[in-house]
Amino acid sequence: MTFRRRALPPRLRATVLATLLTVLAVCTGDAAARIYPYGPRHRSVSDLGNQYVPFHAHLQDLLHGRADGGLFVNWQSGFGMSFLPDLGTYLSSPFALVVGFFPKDRVDLALYVVTLLKMAAASAAMASLLLTLRPGRWWAAGLLGASYALCGWSVLEASYNPMWLDGLIAFPLLCLVGEWARESRRPLLGPVVVALAWTANFYTAYMATIGAALVLMVRLFLESGSGEAAGAVGAGARIRIRALLRAARTVLLGIALAAPLLYPVFLGTEQAYPGWTREFTPASWTDLFARTLPATYSFSTPALFLGTGTLLLVFALAFHRAVPVRERAAWTGLVVLVALSLQWKPTHLFWHLFATPNGSPYRQTFVLSGLLVIAAWTALSYGLPDRRALLGGCGVLAVIGAVAASSRIVTVFTYPLLVLGLAALAGGLLVLARAAGRRGMVALGVLLLAGSQAGQAAATTAYADRVRIHRLDDYAPWGRHLDQEAAAVAKADGWPRYRTDPGREQTTGNDPLLVGGQGASYYSSMTPDVYTRTMAALGDGWTSRGRNIQSLDNPVTDAIFSVGARVHSSPDDSSPDGTRPPTVTRAEVPPLVTVRPPGPVPHFGRSPFRNQEALLGASVYTYAAACPAGSEVYYSAPNFTGTVRLGPTEVALNGGQKGRRAAVQPMGTAPGGVAVTPGGAAITTSGERDTPHGETVTPHGETVTPHGEAGSSPHGETGCLSKARLARAVAHLKATGATSVTVTDDSIRAQLPPSSRGTAVLAMPSIPGWQCRTGNGPDHLAGSYLGLVSVPLNGRATTVSCTFRPPGLRAGSAAGALAVLVLAGSAVVRRAVRARRSGGGSTLTLAGPA
Repeated sequence: MTFRRRALPPRLRATVLATLLTVLAVCTGDAAARIYPYGPRHRSVSDLGNQYVPFHAHLQDLLHGRADGGLFVNWQSGFGMSFLPDLGTYLSSPFALVVGFFPKDRVDLALYVVTLLKMAAASAAMASLLLTLRPGRWWAAGLLGASYALCGWSVLEASYNPMWLDGLIAFPLLCLVGEWARESRRPLLGPVVVALAWTANFYTAYMATIGAALVLMVRLFLESGSGEAAGAVGAGARIRIRALLRAARTVLLGIALAAPLLYPVFLGTEQAYPGWTREFTPASWTDLFARTLPATYSFSTPALFLGTGTLLLVFALAFHRAVPVRERAAWTGLVVLVALSLQWKPTHLFWHLFATPNGSPYRQTFVLSGLLVIAAWTALSYGLPDRRALLGGCGVLAVIGAVAASSRIVTVFTYPLLVLGLAALAGGLLVLARAAGRRGMVALGVLLLAGSQAGQAAATTAYADRVRIHRLDDYAPWGRHLDQEAAAVAKADGWPRYRTDPGREQTTGNDPLLVGGQGASYYSSMTPDVYTRTMAALGDGWTSRGRNIQSLDNPVTDAIFSVGARVHSSPDDSSPDGTRPPTVTRAEVPPLVTVRPPGPVPHFGRSPFRNQEALLGASVYTYAAACPAGSEVYYSAPNFTGTVRLGPTEVALNGGQKGRRAAVQPMGTAPGGVAVTPGGAAITTSGERDTPHGETVTPHGETVTPHGEAGSSPHGETGCLSKARLARAVAHLKATGATSVTVTDDSIRAQLPPSSRGTAVLAMPSIPGWQCRTGNGPDHLAGSYLGLVSVPLNGRATTVSCTFRPPGLRAGSAAGALAVLVLAGSAVVRRAVRARRSGGGSTLTLAGPA
């Protein structure tokens, strides 16, 4: 008996080749740079280390039942934040679930694997799309699929913004959906794919949808060829209009299916602190051309690198006589128009949902990269370009290389890599031209082309790994210090009797998500406006224009927010990792729910110390010409950058620059009286402020001129905290506050002393979504007491209960349910039509014909 080996289908072979080549190139580049996990250099830069790693660590805890909170409320960050908008922004990709298979201390490795999987999926999706658009060689589709996944935008920028990589996958998938709409196929699967793309990351899915719509319009335009009979023009137009309507229906239904997550995310952005507004400035054309070449890097220019082979095919398309003129003009024109749209402000705003992003202004670059790959495939699918086409493409490439030579972005590696890539490319094309169907020759030619592509991509990846760490802020990866912090937090944890703050000395802006506890720190695009303003009024510090809130090491705010344990970390040059074991300080604090007596609600003013007293409900600071001996001295200068000193205590303030605000700082215990000026502090300063404002007087009476800017001062304020007064205030709040507090994933319930009157204040920000009731009364929207959740008390009820429902969840769920009904109705109608045509019954079909 003879067995014949069954060959893999061409589409599967193309996707396998694209996947393997993509993973090989990325891993080789990272290994050459000796970056994690292949060497000692870590990759935890910018938002990767500051947001994605902590949020994925929290997802690990959620999946394993260790997190404080659930899908609706994150009790660990910001004293209680809405979690669904963050989930939809950072964690809604199906690939994020991979982190559940890794231990907590391997979250960096888990996120690296997620990044590889996303890039591999993007390459496979593009390879499949190319073979759908036009027939051609499977190996060519595989090579170009890898070229797309290894584009400069992917390996240089999205690799440390993993949520963007979902857009890289979405573009070819949505183009496939457009093909199904054009051919009236898969009417139920199409909306599901759209929903998955928009759920995974709505921001890049929006851009991918625009790109897919452009591809569909070109495809419909090419169908309306000049050979169409005069009488068929009207019918052809109606067919194309129906295709566009089917595509629009598919997208709208898909977005509606994703609405239960999308609408809360949308409202979360509306309720977020405004952050930073910047004007768009287009990149110079020399820099833009330079970004098409290997081994270049710049934060504010489009990373258009695709590999020499892909670009040569794109440039050769216009000269490729085997390709119909109409097709050459359509794809070339689309590429040029989209490239120009990157540089024009109105279209730039359209690509970015009408708001220039705070970071890179060219986040839509992956769509242009995808269009370039489709153009290259169009050229190659009609056969290898002839000598005329190759010379024309080389001429365009030479002009781009010459113009780019004057750009400061070009490095010493750029042109050598370009020449080596061209040499391998020329060898591969020459071998393929003479292969004459011989498999060995074809394999050699493909190997040379793959080597050119993978080699340039790996080198560009390695170059980016080396320079990125020096140009972006970086954060320590998981190591011994985080093990120790997590252990200290776990040992001190007493939630919900009190909170445990991971500490002022943070590793990332989201330390509570990373090491546990329930602290003030929180960094997200969704940081609520009410939380930022409340914490600023209390003297807290921030970065990222108010969206990265820091922990505030202050006993008054610890009492307000029921922080009963605080972790302290400090550097230690003698230890292997530069830190010493963390310590924990404890304090008596009120419960999470306290009661304020009847009367008008106070208002915040300019002084953080008086604002703290207003929220605490007691006077605990001394405001006089000198701090009494034994009182704790605190200093506030939010817009000052430099150092301040009181006796042997010296602390650094970092405010007023690049969207930073300096927090109130503890200066130690007053030894025997510290002189205070009415407008400033009796503390020696060294640094600078954005604008001069008065003078500072030291305890010895001399005028201090801060270093760096003559005559300027921080114009700060000193607070002298009485520990005895604070202890009495805390004792009073404990005596009148909740006798017991129960917290679930999305609710909090407190038992109060009998006859409690006034206002129940819950130690959590009054973000929209909280609904409260007293006793067995009806639910009503929670009130706000100086930025915290509050409930009025009438003396009769002895319980307060609050439940959180993310704003927009109900409306989004209704839209999703309606979309499901429409799809189900469409399936029933299609089944009935098929039954009538066939004259018999049939089984309900959930998708159109393949």
